[in-house]
Amino acid sequence: MPHPIFINNEWVDAVSKKTFPTINPQDETVITQVAEGDKADIDLAVAAAKKAFHRYSEWRKTDASQRGRLLLKLADLIERDVKYLAALETLDCGKPVKNAEGEIYFATSVIRYYAGKADKILGNTIPADGEVLSFTLKEPVGVCGQILPWNYPIPMISWKIAPALAAGCTVVVKPAEQTPLTALAVAALAQEAGFPPGVLNVVPGYGPTAGAALTHHPDVDKVAFTGSTEVGRMIMSAAAAVNVKRVTLELGGKSALVIFNDADVDKAAEIAHGTAFANGGQCCVAGTRTYVQSAIYDKFVQRATELAQQRSVGNPYDDVDQGPQIDQDMFNKVLGYISSGKSEGARCVAGGDRIGDKGYFIKPTVFADVKDDMKIAREEIFGPVQSILKFDTFEEVVDRANDSNYGLGAGVITNDITTALAFIKHVRAGSVWINVFDYVTCQTPFGGFKNSGIGRELGEEGILQYLENKTVTISLPKKPIS
Repeated sequence: MPHPIFINNEWVDAVSKKTFPTINPQDETVITQVAEGDKADIDLAVAAAKKAFHRYSEWRKTDASQRGRLLLKLADLIERDVKYLAALETLDCGKPVKNAEGEIYFATSVIRYYAGKADKILGNTIPADGEVLSFTLKEPVGVCGQILPWNYPIPMISWKIAPALAAGCTVVVKPAEQTPLTALAVAALAQEAGFPPGVLNVVPGYGPTAGAALTHHPDVDKVAFTGSTEVGRMIMSAAAAVNVKRVTLELGGKSALVIFNDADVDKAAEIAHGTAFANGGQCCVAGTRTYVQSAIYDKFVQRATELAQQRSVGNPYDDVDQGPQIDQDMFNKVLGYISSGKSEGARCVAGGDRIGDKGYFIKPTVFADVKDDMKIAREEIFGPVQSILKFDTFEEVVDRANDSNYGLGAGVITNDITTALAFIKHVRAGSVWINVFDYVTCQTPFGGFKNSGIGRELGEEGILQYLENKTVTISLPKKPIS
């Protein structure tokens, strides 16, 4: 039996009765068939979300504190089922099960953070000119279309639905076609938690059909998307085609990690290795441009090579560091970038090939002597490939770090606080880390400059993306009332 769609707190087949396979990236077998949503199903889901957002609906009459309690219940249920959800996540996307478990606990922290925000959404009183009283109200933006990526399925659904539901919005979620299973599992837990019908809907399907229908729908008030910059541009265009939807886009990256001569080489190499290869390199903020100052460059390359060669790759249900890449397309794309690095003259000091002949496994790959104009230094690879570049001066490396269409993250490793503070002042990125990298918490806003996106997720900024600001002005008597 194919897995059904979740609309209006009911499990239903696709209107077309079509299904699509979800593939195990470890052995390339079909896990199951999933109902394939398209425009007709999106229409039904949006209608349910619109009805649930009506001013007289159960959801709109729910106290803000009760919205928070529902989110807390959802977090508790996810934590209750952490073993099952982690195993399902690993089956669907190939990440090591120990990593999947950690990500699920992080997702529950995000949900609990926004549960606490639900009844703390505050307006302001304003000392406006004239005999008036002015204040602002913050109100939910409405029906939200939320399109998820495949690299962190459960964390990403928490980043999307938690602030939206805390704000009082209703949502239609379109999970990535590669990883629909845990989004549907979370929907079942939301139903168990007691969310009213229509508040959360999950419609699996493909981007050009279900995704396009969601972004073009006239009754969708906001679209939130995490994924490639190319698709982000398409969503921006679609969001303006019918109405003027609010848009939050968390897009691609090519983050620079800059390591100065005074750094501890072993510690720096471990930080750089961690960010380049986390999740098999399938991370938007991965620090894959590793700039190392000339005096420690050779020693760093040697240590980076050793770490890559020691990294364990294999069955994600075992105690390994890295599983397979997500699918055949990304597998071929990453191997293509590795081939490009070799042909353009970078020195491949580790990896550089696939592992075995079954599944989408790639050896952790390190390139040294990389130049800024090489494809592996300019384009987002989204695979286990680290590019190491040499620099001499602070001024030089800041300009080179900023010479990118992206601006999602950046990092600096140094023992000189003046150098670190100068770097964070001049680098153009949404998140900048000192002596650590990719340290993201539920309290800290996340998003990018330039082609890396619009808006922020997480933290206080995350819930503001789901609120409209309404200004109220009341005329006051010019004379005292007798």
